[in-house]
Amino acid sequence: MAAKAKDSSREMSFLDHLEALRWHLVRSAIVIVIMLVVAFANKSFLFDTVVFGPLHKDFISYRFFCKLAEKFSLDLCISDFGFTLISTELAAQFTTHIWVAFIASLIVGFPYLTWELWRFVKPALTSKELSYTRGITFFVSILFASGVLFGYYLLAPLSINFLGTYQVSESVKNTITISSYISILTTLTLASGLVFQLPVVVFFLSKIGIITPTFMRSYRRHAMIVILVIAALITPSPDVSSQLLVASPLFLLYEFSIFISAYVTKKKAV
Repeated sequence: MAAKAKDSSREMSFLDHLEALRWHLVRSAIVIVIMLVVAFANKSFLFDTVVFGPLHKDFISYRFFCKLAEKFSLDLCISDFGFTLISTELAAQFTTHIWVAFIASLIVGFPYLTWELWRFVKPALTSKELSYTRGITFFVSILFASGVLFGYYLLAPLSINFLGTYQVSESVKNTITISSYISILTTLTLASGLVFQLPVVVFFLSKIGIITPTFMRSYRRHAMIVILVIAALITPSPDVSSQLLVASPLFLLYEFSIFISAYVTKKKAV
């Protein structure tokens, strides 16, 4: 009885949980603000090197595409963007500077945010659950970083080139606002980072029995069709090679998720 009373006294009340969550959020906010200030102060690197990188003809992705085009006689080389960036509002460039610095702070600070979330959830897990989720912060961060790099170096350049040069008529010239350009760039990079969390999502869904490797294998063809459709929409030409260039990493991601589901299912059966 004394031991039970002692255990119950250690249990946190709802208000205690809120207080713990508040401090996790406070620490996360402090880190994000610090990184935002650093990013804001490094305006030249943030914009000229990172944000406007895909607009430079010597961007590493375009050099890679051109090398592939020369080696395999493919239509991948990008040399003309066909549009210019403009700012149409008085405060647009200043607010854009703040917004991009905030997005950069979220991307760079994502591992710390994940770690704070893990620290909040960890006390509620059993020893068995802790063993299953060991290293989760590391893997989530690696997958997110991989997705962001995939979006920035592959999806964004192809999409920006395609959308920036697309014309319904020669009479309509493309003059793109800076907000529109940055919206496409940030959406693709952040969305890719989230899409690359698929193995983590599959891991937890497999743990609770919602997804099985058999289910994922049976819908493999459907998934591949969806991936090919997405690749066809964002590639700059109808050439199959450029579509496969985008689709291949997503295929591998799906196959890796099947492996994760099989691993979890096998562990549960033991």
